[in-house]
Amino acid sequence: VAVAGRRRSIDGRCHRHRQGAVTVYLAFLGILLAFGVDVALPAFDEIADDFGLDPDNSPISLVGTLYFLGMAFGQLVYGPVSDRFGRRPALLVGLGLYAFGAVSAALAPSFGLLLVSRLVWGLGAAAPGALRVAIARDLYDGDRMAKVVTLVMAVFMIGPIFVPAVGEVLLALGPWPIVFHTGAALALASAAWTWWFGETLADEHRRPLRLRPLADATRIVVRTRPTIGNIMAQTFFGAAFFIYLGSSQPILDVIYDRADQFAVIFGGSGVLMVLFLLVNSRLIPRFGAQRMANAAAVAVVGLSASGVLYIAVVDSSPSVWAWVAWSAVTNALLTTLTPLCNALALEPMGSLAGTASAVLGALTLGLGAILAAVFDQLITTSVTPMAVGYVVYTTTALAALRWAATGPAPSLRP
Repeated sequence: VAVAGRRRSIDGRCHRHRQGAVTVYLAFLGILLAFGVDVALPAFDEIADDFGLDPDNSPISLVGTLYFLGMAFGQLVYGPVSDRFGRRPALLVGLGLYAFGAVSAALAPSFGLLLVSRLVWGLGAAAPGALRVAIARDLYDGDRMAKVVTLVMAVFMIGPIFVPAVGEVLLALGPWPIVFHTGAALALASAAWTWWFGETLADEHRRPLRLRPLADATRIVVRTRPTIGNIMAQTFFGAAFFIYLGSSQPILDVIYDRADQFAVIFGGSGVLMVLFLLVNSRLIPRFGAQRMANAAAVAVVGLSASGVLYIAVVDSSPSVWAWVAWSAVTNALLTTLTPLCNALALEPMGSLAGTASAVLGALTLGLGAILAAVFDQLITTSVTPMAVGYVVYTTTALAALRWAATGPAPSLRP
């Protein structure tokens, strides 16, 4: 009976961890992250009105900024904690904070408390943000991991296409707090799914949660050239993409007077990203993650440089559709680099995947957003700063990618 029970348990675990089930689960965790940002965008006007914010100098953008800051710093905690106690407990704590922050934001009596709640919400969102790739690394390695992470990214990109529309529907049903309450409900559903999904970190790969071992693990991450090199590459690739995320709406509104077309253009760009990711997932088994990353990086640097040259030729005034086409294709290529760099960075880490994933998430999100802000504030009457930023950051990222690939073979294995 004991043997039969153990066999049923193993069979159940295998069923939960089949590639299709893993992909859908990790993608849903990713959509939960996007929900915390994208679903709030349509509610910004109502939030500002409700709290009496000055429309000419509104700090409403902090609603998004505090969420991102919470995600960036929280990942540094969840990674090492999950390396000690397992992925599932860390995720459950994070999803609990996510739900608490969402409900607190919905009930906040002042704008200041709303911002504090958004910071807590972001700290909760940091758990799935940090551990999605670590879970994939627990279950897969090499090119297979890169393929799974790419498929997860493809499904995840569906979220930003439809989530703002979901926010509009929710706002039609009730006041803005209903949007945040929905986020809490999704977090609770994710917690139930996480409990059913089970643990992926084997007992023999767990590390003690003490300061010295934690410092040693972080030191290994930083000194492993393929890991830190690909983390830096993804940080700069991400910084370029964040310029688009932060400036696409103002560009269409102020520079091109096409604010009413933003949702369609943003969604269409997302569809192209999904298509590129799906194609990328099919090419990885044939060519390998490293070759695919190199090819995509060279292509994105070339496109970025071409954009600067074209904008210079037309005296900094490209047509709206020329800008849309250039940014859509360039961003689609940038999106394919995210799972490739993630997989290449975590491949040598083995039992340190949680810590490495935390460092990766904190740098790519925190430092990437700060780097993007440098060029975002320069975009006023022309898209030239955006194109220049793409050239600077993608070229730096390509150099980091090449540096990571030419280093000594890593000695740390699973």
